[in-house]
Amino acid sequence: MAKIVVLGAGVMGSAFTMPLADNGHRISLVGTHLDDDIIEHIHETRVHPGLRTRLADNVTPYPIVALAGEIKDADLVVLGVNSHGVDWAVRTLSPLMRPDVPVVMVTKGLHGDGQTLSILPHALQQGFPASFRDRLNINAIGGPSIAGELAARRHTCVQVTGKDQGTLDHLAGLLRTPYYHIWTNTDLIGVEVCVAMKNLYALAAGLVIGLLERDGAAENGAAMHNLAAGIFAQGLYETAYLVETLGGQVRSVYTLPGAGDLYVTCLGGRNSRMGRWLGLGLRYEDARAQHMPSDSVEGAMLALAVGPTVEAMVHAGKLDAKHLPLFLHMIDIVCHTASARIPWDAFFA
Repeated sequence: MAKIVVLGAGVMGSAFTMPLADNGHRISLVGTHLDDDIIEHIHETRVHPGLRTRLADNVTPYPIVALAGEIKDADLVVLGVNSHGVDWAVRTLSPLMRPDVPVVMVTKGLHGDGQTLSILPHALQQGFPASFRDRLNINAIGGPSIAGELAARRHTCVQVTGKDQGTLDHLAGLLRTPYYHIWTNTDLIGVEVCVAMKNLYALAAGLVIGLLERDGAAENGAAMHNLAAGIFAQGLYETAYLVETLGGQVRSVYTLPGAGDLYVTCLGGRNSRMGRWLGLGLRYEDARAQHMPSDSVEGAMLALAVGPTVEAMVHAGKLDAKHLPLFLHMIDIVCHTASARIPWDAFFA
């Protein structure tokens, strides 16, 4: 039995406790400074309000003030904050972490510094003190995993990725259950690029929902699945280019982290809801203000986080714009209030 600290009580961090709890581990679910209401609700009812699921008895909820006490004897730390919370997590964990304790990130996204793109595990690592930065063992989970399904113990297939195969085998043993199927993959860059980009391309696929609603079904009842499939395929094509350019393995694009995660993300959720409003003709800022003011739309968050860096890299010749027409168009929509006009003629260049 291991002592595991999960930092972040959102739906994915909390759902991740299910297989860990079913394997008999002792789990401390520590909320961030934004999670006090969630932690209090779990404390009072044992039910996570977002998942609408009872958490296991061996999952104990704690407010953020308890983190130092809980992490000091932890065997594993799981980072479940959203992508905008990584800098906060670095500041919070830096004085508390031991370099011999592995970290697993369920947070998805990319980091841009204005000149280069990097995956979040690398950005997280760079935030720690140089005295033990290189000794940190940071890993991640990637693949199609809807939090509500995992919380309901539906069959789920994911990869655990990192640099050290021995650590990955150990983590897989901690996590694997009859419903939570784990494969290992040492292509940390490839996996992390895939699971970040899926949010942006799911946002693009969501445009189709609004376009169909705007134009209406055809006389014969035909929808726009062909259009959505073209966007899906272009998303994989561009992801493959980014993975190879950043030093990952293209195989990850066509397995669970790429095709698998993009497929499940296109089925619904906040990216699809925002995509609908954009497809209906609303500008991003108006759609957010009027319809989704409190929602974290990961695809839009990614565009805002890395858009200026991607544009700078294209200008400097570090990225080839002809291989990223959909990515650049979504940056235009989110960052520059452009309207949705799918650049078909530039696809598959």
